[in-house]
Formats: sequence, C-alpha cells, structure tokens
Amino acid sequence: MTEKDINIEEQEQTTDQVAAEQENTENTENTEKAENADAAENAEKQDEAEQIIADLKDKYLRTMAEFDNFRKRTIKERQELILNGGKKTITALLPVIDDMERAMENGKKTDDIEVLREGMQLIYQKLMKTLEAQGVTKIETENADFDTNLHEAVALVPGMGDDKKGKVIDCMATGYKLNDEVIRYAKVAVGQ
Repeated sequence: MTEKDINIEEQEQTTDQVAAEQENTENTENTEKAENADAAENAEKQDEAEQIIADLKDKYLRTMAEFDNFRKRTIKERQELILNGGKKTITALLPVIDDMERAMENGKKTDDIEVLREGMQLIYQKLMKTLEAQGVTKIETENADFDTNLHEAVALVPGMGDDKKGKVIDCMATGYKLNDEVIRYAKVAVGQ
C-alpha cells in the first residue's frame, strides 16, 4: 500500500471515528433528554400524588370533625329527651289535676254525695281519655282467657266448673299497656 492509500485509509478511519463519536454524542444527548423527560414526568406525577394525598387527608379530617360533632349533638339530644321526655304527658295531665282541685273545693260546699260521685266519675273519664291520647290503654280482663303475657295470677279459685277453668274470675288490679307494651300486668284470680 502506498502512502496515499494509507492516508486515505487513515482519513476514512478518522471519518468513521468522528461519525461514531458524533453518533455516541447524539445517543448520549438523546439518553439524557429521555432521562430528563422521565425525571420531569416522575416529578409531575409525584406532585399530583402529593396533592391527592393532601386532599384526602383534608377530607378525612373534615369527616372526623363532622362525626365528632354529630356524636356530641346526639348525646345532648338524648340527655334532653331523658330529662324532658315526660313533659308532654305531665302537661296533658295538668287539666285533670285542675279538675280534681276544683272538685275538692266544691266538695266542701255540698253535702250531696251523688254530686260528688258524678264529679269524680267525670274526672276519671277525663283522665282515661288523656291517658289514651298518650298511648295508654287498659288490659281487658272481663271473661278473658288467662294470658301470661297480659295477666299476673295472684289467686287460683278451685271448683268453678269446666267453663271457668283457665279464665279470669276476678281482677284485683287493672293492667295497662303503653303503645302495645305492657307497663303493668293485670292482677287476677284464675279459675282452676
């Protein structure tokens, strides 16, 4: 090979090296750009995630505060209900008490027992209507079958016959229900 060929060959090698170096530089630049783009994208995603976490934390704290306020309000309402629960019933009974007071005052002015009995009967009827308006009802015992859900047997009466067996014979104390729940069982004598 001649010197000229060697120079051409060296130039070709140098040109190849320069091209390879340029290609390596371009690859490195492209890789750096891609890495920078990935880093920017990751930073953007991290910022979004941190914003979502902050929003969720805020919602959580607000929800906890609302629940705490609800709990406190419920406790307060329950306490007020316990303290003032009988207010409606007591208010409904006050007119009956007024009638009783008037009857006692007028009872001093008369000697007629029949008038007093009639007044007592009217007051009793008014009291029963008031209680019924509050949901209180009498438990019927007349000619009723003995029922342990409604009656309390205080006496057994033997020798009443087969038609009176297991039936209420006499009622010693009237029973009452409040909204279909027994609040006092009727005390009865039962045929045996």
